[in-house]
Amino acid sequence: MTITHENTGGKDIKSTQGFMEDIINALEIAGVKDPSVARKVAESLSTGGDGKQRKKFSDAESSLSELFPYGIEPQISDNAKIVLAKRYLLKNDQGEIIEDAAGMFLRVAKAIASVEPQYKTDGDVDYWVERFYRSMARLEFIPNSPTLMNAGTGAGTLSACFVIGLEDSMEGIMDTAKEAALVQKFGGGTGFALSKIRPKGSSISTTHGRACGPIEVLRHLSSVSTLVTQGGKRDGANMAVMDVHHPDIMEFITCKHQEGTIHNFNISVGASEEFMRAVASRSDYDLKDPGTGEVISKLNAADVFDQIISGAWRNGEPGMIFLDRVNEDNPTLHIGRMTATNPCGEQPLLPYESCNLGSINLAAFVIQTDIGKDIDWERLGDVVHTTTRFLDNVIDANRYSVPEIERMTKLTRKTGLGVMGFADMLVNLGISYSSEAGIELGRSVMKFIRDEADKTSEDLAEERGVFPAYEGSTYQLKGRLMRNACRLTVAPTGTISMIAGCSSGIEPLFSLCYHKHNILGGESLLYIDANFEAAARDGGFYSDDLMEYLAYGGSIQERMDVPQSIRATFLTSSDISPEYHVRMQAAFQDSVDSGISKTINFPNSATQEDVRTAYLMAWQLGCKGITVYRAGSREAEVLTSGDQMKMGEVLSVDSPHVSSVSPVPEDRPSQVRGITDRVRTGHGNMYITINSRDGNPFEVFSNLGKAGGCDSAQLEAISRLISLGLRSGINTGEIVEQLRGITCCPSWDDGTLVRSAPDAVALVLGKQVQHDHPEIGINGPYSVQQDLLLKGSTNTEGFSMNKSSCPECVGGFLIFQEGCERCPECGYEKCG
Repeated sequence: MTITHENTGGKDIKSTQGFMEDIINALEIAGVKDPSVARKVAESLSTGGDGKQRKKFSDAESSLSELFPYGIEPQISDNAKIVLAKRYLLKNDQGEIIEDAAGMFLRVAKAIASVEPQYKTDGDVDYWVERFYRSMARLEFIPNSPTLMNAGTGAGTLSACFVIGLEDSMEGIMDTAKEAALVQKFGGGTGFALSKIRPKGSSISTTHGRACGPIEVLRHLSSVSTLVTQGGKRDGANMAVMDVHHPDIMEFITCKHQEGTIHNFNISVGASEEFMRAVASRSDYDLKDPGTGEVISKLNAADVFDQIISGAWRNGEPGMIFLDRVNEDNPTLHIGRMTATNPCGEQPLLPYESCNLGSINLAAFVIQTDIGKDIDWERLGDVVHTTTRFLDNVIDANRYSVPEIERMTKLTRKTGLGVMGFADMLVNLGISYSSEAGIELGRSVMKFIRDEADKTSEDLAEERGVFPAYEGSTYQLKGRLMRNACRLTVAPTGTISMIAGCSSGIEPLFSLCYHKHNILGGESLLYIDANFEAAARDGGFYSDDLMEYLAYGGSIQERMDVPQSIRATFLTSSDISPEYHVRMQAAFQDSVDSGISKTINFPNSATQEDVRTAYLMAWQLGCKGITVYRAGSREAEVLTSGDQMKMGEVLSVDSPHVSSVSPVPEDRPSQVRGITDRVRTGHGNMYITINSRDGNPFEVFSNLGKAGGCDSAQLEAISRLISLGLRSGINTGEIVEQLRGITCCPSWDDGTLVRSAPDAVALVLGKQVQHDHPEIGINGPYSVQQDLLLKGSTNTEGFSMNKSSCPECVGGFLIFQEGCERCPECGYEKCG
């Protein structure tokens, strides 16, 4: 028997023959994991004994196709199946799921291929249904979430990102708010340019009043988004961009310093080359009236840049978009400049343009050859051809909530083919993210994809015609036909990378190992990166101790029991210097005609000067924008690595090394549950009550002797302060560590030494933590894992700030990646 199959996400039988067991084996290779299903198909193909049992492969293939389209079963992980069931798979009126992953991909393939007859009367729809399905089912390509959710349903949009026009009039502002609501209703993210809005206090001739200014317009748009929850799950996601030459730029830069006031907007400053050169020379630059272009005042560019850097260091905002660099690649300057982007900043668009996105899983194209691992360039090129056509079809299959969006989108026919799984590709090839080889691989892979996408767009132009705004474009000037004005974008892939089972976008690995909360079962599970686990087992250095160490925030770089080659290859975001983060973004930007969603990660100890260096480097290397994130710098963050600031640590605002945001105590619910312990102390019996919320200590009450005594008063004060700390998100282990060992009048309680009343509280509090989290010992000597957990690492549920948990799933935590907060468990993304 001869069986061949491709090492991709979906398995595909090429040829088979023989007896029933041979058929069962072939079906297993094809991805049929249920033995009863495999045997049922095999029995239907077997008729008797010996040679009479043989059937032609076409019969086997036909039977297999009845189970899975084209004989391909998508290999979806258990966690991805939960995400699909929650967000993507169709349900009936009773809320019951009526399709699986294969059915979803087939539904999408049919809807997108149905466009073919619009351009060719004899268009082979079936051929393209199969091509589109195979690329998705093998997990080589996944389109953006709106396409997966809505294609073939007759409802909703298929595009993910939009820019809405915003004119400087009451009517224009209100029209924009309405249009944004319509787009966000169906899950689209919206961007706005505030640059045309007249400055605050400007005269209004029609009413003889004064203008409220762009920041008030921003607050109005934010309130509209708050009203429009997308599918009942989250507020609409937005991006606001203001040109650095706007007179109100300083107010814009600081408008989010108080977190939560404009909570559903990312903000970015649109920087010009003139401004950046003035920053370099520390000279003044012009502020201009947005209506007339008249210079009305000046500011020192270095001072403005300092404010931008201060905000970015403080909480990651504002980002920067280098508008002149963006418009160097704008092929349709004859119809307008791009001055705004979608929510995560990677897709600059003209007013009312939209862009449909999709990403190729680079990890699926690493193959084993006779001389080692390599990239299957031929198959990658074939998938680029198929998916470029797919995304062009989406433009015509789409439904548009605003007529002007349909007109502008079809005028330029922009598409956004991107990548994911790059970190996995590097790992599989044994290449470090922080290396020249890693940078050059990123550059060469993206150049290859651009060349192949350009060829396909040229072929589509021959077959279907150029984009309608072609006349007057840079392509016409070059004499080059093109179907799509832009073709490439590296967009956030948080949820679709979960479906594909790969790393996000071009980001490094986020973590090699962490605790995750099972959404269905409720238990805590240890997640280990599949590539790392395989390498650890093959290399003989796998151990439970190592995995627990990593899960509690430890770095592999500190483990000398792990080979150096592994430490160099399996780098996580926090292991990579900001310089290499920026350089990798720039390497991909060389071949991407739109933008790139990428987070430049900093440790909490990073200074403002470190952030400044990254911003300047991004400009100098030709990036179109930059988003940074300093670990622990947002009030609602779950800290995820051992070297980050301890939970609840609050120092001077003037210190360049700490967060300036104080923790806020959570309101007490009307009912909580608890336990009461009796402890014998040197001052008598002490009764300590620990009330918990969501399985974590929430408040402490204690009683010792009669009310009114000194001991009782001091103990009440201690209990109140402990409760305040717990309700503010202070690490429980930190409190235990501070109180343990304080000595006054020692005594023994059933073999346990109780040194004082504070020590008794620590014993009971520690015992409660150990009861809820038996993997952590409190009373004995600390292990490395315990030390990491109790001294600030909060990568596991139970030791995180309450506001940091995922708003959709139980126990999930948010990470900041690709310019957006997202949950690695359920796929929730704050930015859509």
